[in-house]
Amino acid sequence: MDPHLPAPRAVTVVQLPDGTYAYTDAAHLPAPQQVPQQIVQHIHQAPPDRTVQRIALGSGVGAGAVAAGVYFGPLLVGVLTAIAANLALLAFLVVALSWGVVTVVKSAGGTDGKAAASSLRKSSRR
Repeated sequence: MDPHLPAPRAVTVVQLPDGTYAYTDAAHLPAPQQVPQQIVQHIHQAPPDRTVQRIALGSGVGAGAVAAGVYFGPLLVGVLTAIAANLALLAFLVVALSWGVVTVVKSAGGTDGKAAASSLRKSSRR
C-alpha cells in the first residue's frame, strides 16, 4: 500500500426511496436511531387446584369420581355459603325482633310490662 494514498474508507450501499442503489460514505450517514426495547409480558391466571382429582386418580378411582369432584365441589361450596348467609340473616332478624318486643313491652306495659321485661332479662342472663 502506498503511504501517499489516502486511507480507504468504509463505503456502504444504500437503497434510495425511488428504489435505486447508491454508494455512500459510512462517515456521512446519520447515526442509527435507538429503538426502545418493547417488553411483552404475559400475565396468566393461576390454574385451579386439582389436588383432589390427582389423589383420586392416583388411588385408582375412576373418571366418574373425578368428574363428580370437579362438578360437585364448587356446587357444595356455593350451597354452604347460601345456607350460612340465610342463618346469619335469620339470627339478625331474631335479635332485632326480640329487641323491638322488649322495647315495646317496657314502654307500653306499665308496671306489668317492666316486671315482664325484668324477668325476661333475668332469664336471658342464666
